[in-house]
Amino acid sequence: MAKAVRPAPQCPLQAVRALTRAARERTRAFPNGAYRMADRFNTIAGWTLFSGIVALGLSSIAGHYFEAGKFEKPEHPGYTIAGVTEEGEGGGAAAAPFESFLAKADVAKGEASFKKCMSCHTIEQGGANGQGPNLYAILGDGIAQGRGGFAFSDSLKGVGGKWDWTSLNHWLENPSAMASGTKMSFAGLTDPQERANVMVYLNAKGSNLPLPAVPATPAAGAAAPAVALVGDAAKGQKSFAKCASCHTIAPGGPNGQGPNLAGIFGDKKGEGRGGFAFSDGLKAMGGTWDDASLDAWLTSPSTYVQGTKMSFAGLTDAQERANVIAYLKTAK
Repeated sequence: MAKAVRPAPQCPLQAVRALTRAARERTRAFPNGAYRMADRFNTIAGWTLFSGIVALGLSSIAGHYFEAGKFEKPEHPGYTIAGVTEEGEGGGAAAAPFESFLAKADVAKGEASFKKCMSCHTIEQGGANGQGPNLYAILGDGIAQGRGGFAFSDSLKGVGGKWDWTSLNHWLENPSAMASGTKMSFAGLTDPQERANVMVYLNAKGSNLPLPAVPATPAAGAAAPAVALVGDAAKGQKSFAKCASCHTIAPGGPNGQGPNLAGIFGDKKGEGRGGFAFSDGLKAMGGTWDDASLDAWLTSPSTYVQGTKMSFAGLTDAQERANVIAYLKTAK
């Protein structure tokens, strides 16, 4: 027995046309109208089906058109983007000064947080160095100095200065940001209160430095106080390439168009430097090169000293100036 061949599927319009043709053929074959009622029903049903499909399609198209470009924030986002403040979090509020966290710091909580550090550091007097140096009496000590001959990274050695409340806060927040190339793999403590707790605990272990005073809250409408920037000596060394055409910085290096700058931090202005011929304006300044005077000089030499021989326009970025000053401190 021959297998029935299944007809190919038809679109609704083709189906309606087929039903209409079949009705006409049956009408010719049966003039007495025996099939007319059934044919009329099939025709109506076909057109109704076609109309429904057309209406459904138009509804879908209209829905996509009027919803296009609309976005609704999900109630619970899949992940948090670093650095983005959520609505209602008070992103516009001014940050509290770190001294306020130190004022309410808890030594016991700091000791508990210090457990995160104990896999690398000891803190008792006379304790051995481990993967990191012993931290007894660390506050007030020179950065990357001593500590029983611990092998500090060159980048940390280049920071200079001492461990005080500001530098230690910066270090505990993000070690790699303070000294790029540091050997310390710890990511840091993002919570300022936890950092303050750890710092007062470290201070209680042989340092006993007085806590810094909490800055007074400025009156309404008063300008906010300037924030002290911590320089990165490694980045400052890179920026110093802009100065290398006129200055040497290695100890004992010769003067060029500008004086050799080894040991410039703390030295007298417009004096020494192997007999370099300074401008009269700089000679008349008096005093020594400190953070404030170096920052003012690097911002705009011609503004700081009228008639200076230095043609360099200056560094407009405050962080870059802080980095260069940190580098100059290391050149001794």
